[in-house]
Amino acid sequence: MPGLLRGVARTAVVAGTATAVSNRVSRRQAGRWAQQDYEWQAAAQQAAAPPPAAPPPAVSQPVTDDMTDKIDQLKQLADLKAQGVLTEEEFEAQKRRVLG
Repeated sequence: MPGLLRGVARTAVVAGTATAVSNRVSRRQAGRWAQQDYEWQAAAQQAAAPPPAAPPPAVSQPVTDDMTDKIDQLKQLADLKAQGVLTEEEFEAQKRRVLG
């Protein structure tokens, strides 16, 4: 009887090992297929998406000394407002005066 038990045990170990290896191979292959599926879907979405629109050309005006003075004045007014020296109404009135 000991020989029979040894044979059954050996068969069980071999079968268990084969099952574990087979399951691992199956999981790895399923992961690869899922990754390929994901890549194919991403490529299909990129191909189907319209190309991004080109931004409109920027119209730039030359910066003059007058403009830089106005910008500096507006920054000073914003600082005074942030410090609580000017109220919202005073800030708006001064801003309108600076901008003309």
